[in-house]
Amino acid sequence: MIAITSLVVIVAVALLVTRMGALALTATGMPADIARFQARSAFTGVGFTTSESEAVVRHPVRRRIVMVLMTVGNAGFVTIVASLILSFSTTTSTGNALLRLLLIVAAMSGLAFLTRTALFQQRVTSLLAKLLDRYSSLELRDFHHMMRLGGEYAVVELGVEDGDWLASKSLFELELSDEGVLVLAVQTANGEFLGVPRGQTTINAGDTLVLYGRTSSIADLDTRPDTPRGDRAHDEAVAEQDEILEEEAEGNE
Repeated sequence: MIAITSLVVIVAVALLVTRMGALALTATGMPADIARFQARSAFTGVGFTTSESEAVVRHPVRRRIVMVLMTVGNAGFVTIVASLILSFSTTTSTGNALLRLLLIVAAMSGLAFLTRTALFQQRVTSLLAKLLDRYSSLELRDFHHMMRLGGEYAVVELGVEDGDWLASKSLFELELSDEGVLVLAVQTANGEFLGVPRGQTTINAGDTLVLYGRTSSIADLDTRPDTPRGDRAHDEAVAEQDEILEEEAEGNE
């Protein structure tokens, strides 16, 4: 049982490390969806596509981030394999082995579900971003792509994909300003750049948005699905923004 617990803890730490790596890459100006892919690729050691690898190796800060992920990933996989071996090497019967396998599958499924929840995306992502800002020695500011304006607020590029809550809606329908997120510009999939998008501007899959707001809010938008759960996440984000505005108003009195 100790080996199984160790395995779950190691996998959970691995998920947090890749998430932190994705945040660090995003802070260098890399779009969030590409940053997640690059962080997972570096951690697992599966490699990159040619064009995306060039965006990493030519950037000194991104190279350092990826090197750390590769190093930690190599050590992590060795530990995971060792934990798996220990989990089954002490079993004396097929029944016990099957039970341990079911426990591992259930634990991994639980972790996968947890990382997709709004609580993880908003709270844990915000916490990891603060830890990066406070304790990381990496110079994460690249003002050609992203501008951190202080605290949790930043200007970030966000790619829109099929199935995203943002896709196929106008800015008027999205009501992002109610969440405390402003759309500064839109780079459409066909290459057109809209410097001052209006409410009737429709966001489509393949577009890239330039957003200003709290990094945790933008991270939530990046993973919000076009489902009723996504609509509920929008309502929760609006309520959270209202609370922030109320607290700021009370602080100014």
